[in-house]
Amino acid sequence: MMAELMGFLLHKYRTKQPTSKEEMLNAVLRDDQDHFPVVLSQASECLQLVFGVDVKEVDPREHLYVLVPTLGLTYDGMQDNGQSMPNTGLLVILLGVIVLEGDFAPEEAVWRALSKMGLCAGREHFIYGEPRELITNVWVQEGYVEYRQVANSDPARYEFLWGPRAYTETSKLQVLEHFLRVNRRGPSSFPSLSEERVSDEEEGA
Repeated sequence: MMAELMGFLLHKYRTKQPTSKEEMLNAVLRDDQDHFPVVLSQASECLQLVFGVDVKEVDPREHLYVLVPTLGLTYDGMQDNGQSMPNTGLLVILLGVIVLEGDFAPEEAVWRALSKMGLCAGREHFIYGEPRELITNVWVQEGYVEYRQVANSDPARYEFLWGPRAYTETSKLQVLEHFLRVNRRGPSSFPSLSEERVSDEEEGA
């Protein structure tokens, strides 16, 4: 049920549509309405930690919800064709690694952290795409990170720093709290999350 609801909510996010408790019950939890609070909580946590998307109740009386990028960030990596996945979750992980490395994260430390999530340079990931292009080019251009050569390094070594847009939109404390939640839960906490399941549930939404 969590995977079904998560796929439904991802579809709503990608189409920029709000949703309601009634709509979620009718679409996903027709025969299990008593479980709605627990299933919504689990799906919301997974969306936040993996995709960087928050589910926010904007009208408690009518039980209306909107989906927005987490931690006040304004970028989600979505393309206009609506076929991509939000990758804000990975951006927050990268910002967290930089903070933990004392605000200057060696490139090798970043890749060690990302490898624990199954991300490797040059290898396409079903949620985040090709990570090297994302972290050394796209997010640099977006102003979220800086990627620069370490001074006087020979052979050349590189490091990551927070960019000006990251400082403007979020805080180190918020990022670290999110990062620690991800580390506590880990991908194994979401066994129903897979490329096939997410795609299937979105197509059925």
